[in-house]
Amino acid sequence: MKVFFAILAARLTAFLAKIRGGKSSSVPGAVALKICPDLVRRLSAQVRKGIVCVCGTNGKTTTNNLLCSALEGAGNKVICNKLGANMLNGVATAFALSASLGGKIDADYASIEVDEASTVKVFEFMKPNAMVITNLFRDQLDRYGEIDITVDLLTKAINMAGDVTLVLNADDPLCAAFGYKNNKQTLYYGISQKVLPQTDDTKEGRFCPICGGKQWYNYYHYSQLGDYECTKCDFKRPPVQVEATAVSLNASDITFKLNGSDMVLHYKGFYNIYNMIAVYAALTALGVSTENFSELLKSYKPQIGRMEEIVLDGKPVILNLAKNPAGFNQAIGTVLTDPRKKDVIIAINDNANDGRDVSWLWDVDFEKIWSDSLNTLTCTGIRLYDISLRFKYSDVKVDSTTADMKAAIEKTLKTDTEVVYILVNYSAMYTTEDIMLELKKKYGGKA
Repeated sequence: MKVFFAILAARLTAFLAKIRGGKSSSVPGAVALKICPDLVRRLSAQVRKGIVCVCGTNGKTTTNNLLCSALEGAGNKVICNKLGANMLNGVATAFALSASLGGKIDADYASIEVDEASTVKVFEFMKPNAMVITNLFRDQLDRYGEIDITVDLLTKAINMAGDVTLVLNADDPLCAAFGYKNNKQTLYYGISQKVLPQTDDTKEGRFCPICGGKQWYNYYHYSQLGDYECTKCDFKRPPVQVEATAVSLNASDITFKLNGSDMVLHYKGFYNIYNMIAVYAALTALGVSTENFSELLKSYKPQIGRMEEIVLDGKPVILNLAKNPAGFNQAIGTVLTDPRKKDVIIAINDNANDGRDVSWLWDVDFEKIWSDSLNTLTCTGIRLYDISLRFKYSDVKVDSTTADMKAAIEKTLKTDTEVVYILVNYSAMYTTEDIMLELKKKYGGKA
């Protein structure tokens, strides 16, 4: 009876949230768990073929949702927390809203994004068959603290997971170390060539995660990702089973070979290659066919705020989530690869889900955003003065500051630029997309 009332309460909560225009990604699960605290254990145990969890600082939502699409494309029924609610309440929502009132689940797989700090709570009730770890960067210092704390939490979660296959980013020494330390079946993926201009901006990879010795890089991708080896012990980038090579970053598309097969991405961001090959590696670990993977990539559309483009009054406006130093540096790099004359808007909030501590802004290479193609730079959001001050110390001119995102976007539509980039952290993402969709009705355009 507890299961019945928990699922009923979750459905009613989701229905009421929908009427009010909400997305109901966590609250239904929170309500359900009040009634039946072990609901996730009862429902997840019914998944027929396997459960895969996706963790990591950046790229979780894109990787998890593409994995869900791939599993569904192979003819499977899948439970997925697609909106990115990745704590225990969000996981409970995904299962509760997929269950019948009688507490029955009809699913071959569950593809579940899990917040790194929440893995130990989630794994109390759910044991994954495969666990993907995309990367580890400093993120929300007031929630996670320094990165060592996140590593310790994930290590504990891996030990709790039992017979799990680890799917690890070989190019990130912090991720690769989980396979080195644990006696688990492990599958590694990575990009096996030098692609980007070589800049030593590694923040977390200077020292070996095994012995603490100085780490040497043969080449960098970004942050601590690259081809590394310890100068004191035998720890180094492990051999990969899923490998991207022949990478080409064209103006409109990204092309590369994945285990020898040609792949095309119709959207920007070098980091997106990691998301794609992580999915391929997860499918391999689960024993699911990857025969039509190239077609899946061609048709895949990024999630909200992941280089999401909406044309307003004939001008493309691109929205991208960047919530920590590594993410912002990659977003800035993507903006710089676009040769078109551009306006840039940056919004920084400090709501609870963003992290109250915005000192991480000083770890972002904001001085690199200036280029001959940059027309105007606008700062907005709750912490608009903090980000403006950061640009001042980078000797980058801020053309305007405003708390009104709508006015900021409309102002850029009147310039002679070819494209607008809006870089936002988490809580600004949904409100900015709502404003863009509202302006689409006013000015015309397409998504």
